[in-house]
Amino acid sequence: MDRRQKKTRRAIFAAFTDLLKEESYAKITVQQIIDRADIGRTTFYSHFETKDELLNALCTDIFEHVFSEELSKEKTHDFSRVHDIKSQITHILYHLQEHMDYLPGILSGESEDIFMGYFKNHLQQLFTKVISLSSASAPEDYLLNHMVCDFAETVKWWTKNQSYSPEEICGFFYETIPV
Repeated sequence: MDRRQKKTRRAIFAAFTDLLKEESYAKITVQQIIDRADIGRTTFYSHFETKDELLNALCTDIFEHVFSEELSKEKTHDFSRVHDIKSQITHILYHLQEHMDYLPGILSGESEDIFMGYFKNHLQQLFTKVISLSSASAPEDYLLNHMVCDFAETVKWWTKNQSYSPEEICGFFYETIPV
């Protein structure tokens, strides 16, 4: 992608996330995104076939960094020296917190299924690594499902109760899991 294409893509993402701050995903139209991004319809469709594809790309961009194996020092946090699961979960929460201004707009209506599908898939990969550490007698696939669903629901709850820090949310989550 050349610089012009990257700039246009950033404008589309910015317009889309700004709109998500104002209303739910279902109410947002491609025309609103085009108008806010100040681009033509053809330009939008040269980057994304549908609004759902735009949401998929946004989720991919968020999750590629959030779930990266390599934790690095960042402006709001530094997990570069620790590599345990609690640090990874807190890292995820810090990045979700950065998107908290528009995350409630994604977690409403049909877009919730798209977002949660991606999110749970990444969570399964993360939590598969720690299931073997559990001393619980329940089957591993049950424990994995429990952890993934519990964390996903914790994040949904957090979008409505944003007064808690990522460390506090991680602590709440850890109180409910068998690891």
